[in-house]
Amino acid sequence: MIARIGLLALLGCTACGPRLYSDGHIEATNRWLEHFAHYPAQRALRGEASYYHDSLAGNHTANGDIYDPNMLTAAHRTLPFGTIARVTRLDTGARVVVRVNDRGPFGKRTRIIDLSREAAIRLQMLHRGVAQVQVDILHRAP
Repeated sequence: MIARIGLLALLGCTACGPRLYSDGHIEATNRWLEHFAHYPAQRALRGEASYYHDSLAGNHTANGDIYDPNMLTAAHRTLPFGTIARVTRLDTGARVVVRVNDRGPFGKRTRIIDLSREAAIRLQMLHRGVAQVQVDILHRAP
């Protein structure tokens, strides 16, 4: 526990949790995902989206990545890791493109995807914590 607190202090904390990757890496990765925004959907799913709590920052995701709240990532129960999906909030039309790198959400079956904090910010869903969404599969990883 002490080592973890020391690591968090070393990495520095921000309002969005600790910075686990450099700003340049985060910006480049999130910008790369935007290239998929206009791909045609291979499949569409509808349900609720929720988002990861900042306390999970620094933990490993199911594919081995380290969760950083500032990255545009998501968890899905069955989609292959590396799948690129466009998540659209149904009541506002706000959209974000994310990469699946974890498993979940667990619990309510109406929840179909868990989003990183940055993805939730872009969908303007932080206040409520959940939103009705459509998830369009843009690129399915092999």
